[in-house]
Amino acid sequence: MKDRKAQLAANLAQVEERIASSCAAAGRKREEVTLIVVTKTYPASDVRILHELGVRHVAENRDQDAAPKATACADLSLTWHFVGQLQTNKVRSVTSYADIVQSVDRTKLVTALSAAAVRGERELGCLIQVALDAESGERGERGGVAPDGVEELAAAIGAAPGLRLDGLMTVAPLAGEYAGRQRAAFDRLMEISSRLRAGHPAANMVSAGMSGDLEDAVAAGATHVRVGTAVLGVRPRLG
Repeated sequence: MKDRKAQLAANLAQVEERIASSCAAAGRKREEVTLIVVTKTYPASDVRILHELGVRHVAENRDQDAAPKATACADLSLTWHFVGQLQTNKVRSVTSYADIVQSVDRTKLVTALSAAAVRGERELGCLIQVALDAESGERGERGGVAPDGVEELAAAIGAAPGLRLDGLMTVAPLAGEYAGRQRAAFDRLMEISSRLRAGHPAANMVSAGMSGDLEDAVAAGATHVRVGTAVLGVRPRLG
């Protein structure tokens, strides 16, 4: 366990240096960017070590992995983010532990999240996942709503009991005009965010960038970066 803590501490330090350098290059303050460590496929023991090392935001993308980990770490002061594609039959479980769902991409999901949040007497933060590879009215290959569907979803979330519209999320597309052009993709997300904030001033969270492209996300103006492999390394899947 000591070896694992040393490994995670070293990896965290490297990621921290990357974020700090990117902020400096962009003329931003380091505190403007929040690191979310994506702990998918890694055990609860790693989450505990990360908490000891100062991490306060963690993310999961599969409820079957996340729910038991969140229970095992319920005594820790953590903000849990759900970042995976979410089916409505998993909503009740996810809303029991997640503080923010970053992958809201359809009104049916908004309705389900609202009902579960009200039932659980919770306020749930929501990010609209924007698919920059999706045509009008379509969803992206990795989930997400086309850019022209953002405003409709924002209105639905804003009107839904138990939900709070926090902002936008994207995953750099693997296809389409932004494939291989992460900086351009993240710049586009910031344009959409700017328009969203005109009508929803509090929706100022922008979640973008992962282990391989966090520098581009910070340069574009992201407020949160989601880093998994660069912190936790490559390990076999749970189960």
